[in-house]
Amino acid sequence: MDLETEILKEHSKRQTVRIARWIGTDQKRFRQLMDLLLHGDRIVTQRAAWILSSCYDIHPRLITPWIPALLKKMQEPDVHDALKRNVVRILQCCEIPSSQLGTVATLCFEYLGAPHTPIAIRVNAMTVLQRIAEREPELKRELRTAIELMLPYAGAALRARARRVMKELGTELSPTRRTTAQRVRKET
Repeated sequence: MDLETEILKEHSKRQTVRIARWIGTDQKRFRQLMDLLLHGDRIVTQRAAWILSSCYDIHPRLITPWIPALLKKMQEPDVHDALKRNVVRILQCCEIPSSQLGTVATLCFEYLGAPHTPIAIRVNAMTVLQRIAEREPELKRELRTAIELMLPYAGAALRARARRVMKELGTELSPTRRTTAQRVRKET
């Protein structure tokens, strides 16, 4: 199979799963995917990121050696949001190497605090940060502060994840605290 041709052929869940199954546990095929993801054009990177996520769901151990390269790619300017979304989704579940915790935490705090970042990336970043804070308790305060700062402007998905993360951190949000959007709606 010519992987790049298959990636460009169709952008669908069916095609994504088909390619992920073809890759299976074959490290050579997975390397081909990673080469396209890390060095392909924008469309190939976007589609390969979804396949990467499907590969992780099927065979999670393949991803670990590639985490440093993925983190480096995520820091490039104009990287597609699909790559960020799928990698942060994977980081919610995978074992993050200790040597990469600082980089992951920095990226996730950036995503969480940036209002222009898509919601899926922000909520997943919050969960990744919560998992890191379990390993590195000194980050709990910083995470709580970041959540409290973004909460007044957050939509339902961010507020729901924030409640869950804060509960895991041992601090629950006050149910009477209203967001700016809720106050505006109530006043009109």
